[in-house]
Order: sequence, then structure tokens, then C-alpha cells
Amino acid sequence: MTTSTAPLLTPQATVALRDALLRHGYTRDGIVTRIGLEAAHALNRYDPGPALRLLGEDDPLGVLIRLFMCGRGVPLVQVEEALVPLLEPAGEGQVRAAVYLHPYEKWWAVSDFPLFLRPEAHDRRADRVLPIGPTATLLRRALLTHRVGTALDLGTGCGVQALHLSDQAASVVATDLSHRAARFAATTAALNGLDWEVLEGDMTQPVAGRRFDLVVSNPPYAVGPGTVHCVYRDSGRPGDTIGAELAAAAPDLLTEGGHLQFRANWAHVAGEDWRERVAHWLPAGGGLDAWIVQRGVTDARAYVDHWLEQSGGEEHLGQREAWLRWFEDRKITGVGTGTVVLRRTDRHDPVVRIEELSPEAAELTGAQVADWFTRQDWLRDHDPLTSRFRPGVGVRLWQEASLRPEPDAAARGWQLKQQLLKTPADGLNWNDRTTPLAVALLGASGREDETLGDHLTRLAEAEGTDRSRLVLAALPEVARLVERGALVPEGLAGRVGEAPA
Repeated sequence: MTTSTAPLLTPQATVALRDALLRHGYTRDGIVTRIGLEAAHALNRYDPGPALRLLGEDDPLGVLIRLFMCGRGVPLVQVEEALVPLLEPAGEGQVRAAVYLHPYEKWWAVSDFPLFLRPEAHDRRADRVLPIGPTATLLRRALLTHRVGTALDLGTGCGVQALHLSDQAASVVATDLSHRAARFAATTAALNGLDWEVLEGDMTQPVAGRRFDLVVSNPPYAVGPGTVHCVYRDSGRPGDTIGAELAAAAPDLLTEGGHLQFRANWAHVAGEDWRERVAHWLPAGGGLDAWIVQRGVTDARAYVDHWLEQSGGEEHLGQREAWLRWFEDRKITGVGTGTVVLRRTDRHDPVVRIEELSPEAAELTGAQVADWFTRQDWLRDHDPLTSRFRPGVGVRLWQEASLRPEPDAAARGWQLKQQLLKTPADGLNWNDRTTPLAVALLGASGREDETLGDHLTRLAEAEGTDRSRLVLAALPEVARLVERGALVPEGLAGRVGEAPA
């Protein structure tokens, strides 16, 4: 049986450290009270200047902020004993923090310092444990929040996703390939009084044969040659196959109805549709509903430069050329970034949707993810023809038309070019071309005395068309409108935002 990884501190040292942090107000609110909101925001941007100008020389909270948030040295005589296990010598009677101890929401997270604060070469180690960054925050924002029995944070790093899972799961398992990351995550758990099972190993290997209700992962997903320079960035798999590996593991990793959510990158290859590429990640016959959304695409050169800057920049100049040649050889022009959400249903007709969010869309939230699956369940379980609908809140129709260039003035008139349906859907801001039939269906929605079937009967009679043919044309339109939140089925409105079944 695999043994849970031990934290950096003994239980006694952990309790002493926690007591010291609480006693001196080393919390998010305590720091804001001590230095003000503006300086606290600067600290979160890894700018210690404003905070350092406001801190005293030897007050206990100031010492904690200097050590663990600013990365500065302080005289050893100013440090109380409970902090010593997390310190290292800094010369001339001073000590500095060996870890970045970050007050995060209602918790503390233990990681390495960001390179902005510790740019020295020895701080750019290959097994660096990153502090909580933008990608982790985006994944957390998209996390489903319903109560579950078992949850897994795969590739936990400092443990940020596991912290959030602790609020909704009866038991939490956190895994990481890096022994150092596993120890940091175990320390994060212990310091916050949380009981996680922290396991070491590559991808799903540490939990082989086990199933979970909710799995979340921010894996080392950088698209590249497959060489490992930074453990948090490079999976050792070439290209974007880490995403395919995670998706393929979902049927055996999830309980029935369980969800897997992960951040991913995928290659954009010249002459190929990126959607088809990502669709091949899903195992045939796996019984997985899938919603995969792309949030943006980065040019190949900008993508490589971004990752190298994150990991230290100048040390990897040779790596940059090798990486770009690898892209060029495979005709990779850019890399897409987004979120993958899979649900195990064991159905023979899974719903798979792979699409791109518009530039106007807000970042994906857990409530939006829950709503999307709720709408899919409704479409599976109900007959639209016997249902009543109302229009979604804020739905708007935009029409583009031009005047016909007819020489005869009498023949001139407006020629409709396209119709765009704009659907807020609580921040997703869908912007889709639509059809006259969809426009008619939306326009007639909201009548309490009329089902969709009734409306189609009335429409067929008015148009002199065959009703059965109209129904066949209308049902896909209705499904699309419901999925987007443009049409809301009667009785569904109160369930939006709840946990998916």
C-alpha cells in the first residue's frame, strides 16, 4: 500500500507555526489591515516595495511579512522559535524564508518563491514548486462546487486545488510526480489542519484501480519535444499528448456521473482543424460527455518565449531554438489554451462539444459548467415538443443587411446578409450566426398556453409546409438554443447553477 507523503514539519512544529501565524495576524485580512489594500495588492503582484516601506523593523507581523511574502532576510534575534524550521541562513546573523508561505483566501499555501522575488540561479531548480498563479486561479474558478464523496487533485503542486476540494469532498487525495511538490502539498494540508492523502507518482499511477467523484488537474501541459527541463512545465510526453492521456484515463478514473476537469494546451497544426485533433483525445466508447472550450491561441514563437521567461529565460537560450525547430518540423503554428470538462455517463450517445469562447466571454466559472451539463441532461430526459420555453435573459438578435445594387429603383431593397444571436448566458456571451427558423422559435417562446409542438403546428399551417419536416428541422435548432441558454425550458430556470446530476 502506498504511504502518504510526510510534510516538511513535524506535527508539533506545525502546530507551533500555525499558532504563531494566527497569534500575529498573518492572514489575508490581517495583512490588509497592517499594510493597507494597495500594498497588499502589490504583494500579490510580487512587488514588495510598498509593503517594505510601511513595515516596522521588529514587530512580529512585519517580520512574518518580510520573511514569507517579501523574501527578505531579517536578523535571527527577531525570529521566534516556531518559524525556524522554515528558515535558512542569509549571512551576517540574518535568516531568510526557505519557502513562500502565502496567505491565500482562508488558508496558507506553501511553495517556492516566485522568480520575481528570488531570481538567483539556485532558485530556478528544475523541481521548483510554483506559487499560486493565473492558470491555477482559472482552473479553480471553473471548478464544480457540488458536494462529493471522493476528490483527486492530480499534479497538485503546492496544493491549491486540493484546498478548494477540501470544502466539498469527504476525502481528498493529492498526487504529484515530484517528491518535493508532494512534501510542499502535505505541508499546506497540515498547516491548514486538513487531512489529505498525498501520493507520489506519474499521472494516474499512484491511484491505479481507484475511482473518484471529482478529479481536477493542472498538469505539466506545455506542448514541446518531450524533454523535461522543468517538472511543473514538461510532462516528458511529446506534443500535446498529456491531454490525450488524461482524457483516456477518465473512464477508469471516475465514478459513474463523476467529472474530470483540467487545463490543457493543444497544438494548432497547419492544414488541420484543432477541434478534430482534440476530439481524438476522447476514447472511443468511453461513455464520456465532454465540454472543451478554447480561450485563446498563442503564436508558436510567443508561446515558447512565454514558457522560457517563466522558467528563468536566459538559461534556456539553446532550448528556445530546439523548441522552435521542433514546432517547425511538425508545422505547429500556434498553441491553444483552454479547459476540458469530462463526465462519465456510460451512455452510448455521449455529448461532445469542442468550441471557442468569444473574446467578449468572461472566464469560465463552475456555475457555468454546472449549467451546461444541467441543460444537456434536460435535453436527454425531456421531449421538447411537449415542453414550454421562455427566452433566456438578455438574448438579442442582430441583423446585417445591405441594399441590393439594382439599377431599377423599384427593385432595390434590403438584402439580409446574416443574423447574429447574442446570448449572455451569465457571462459566456455567446455570439452565433442563426437561422430564420431559430429566430421564429425564439420569437414565439414565452407563451404559457403553447408547447413547442403547438407552435410548430401553427407555423406549419401558416407556411403551408409539412409539419413532420418542420419538426425535423426545428429539433436541432431547439437543442442548440437550449444548450446556449437562449431558450430556457419551463421548470429549469430554478435549477440553473445547481450541481449536475
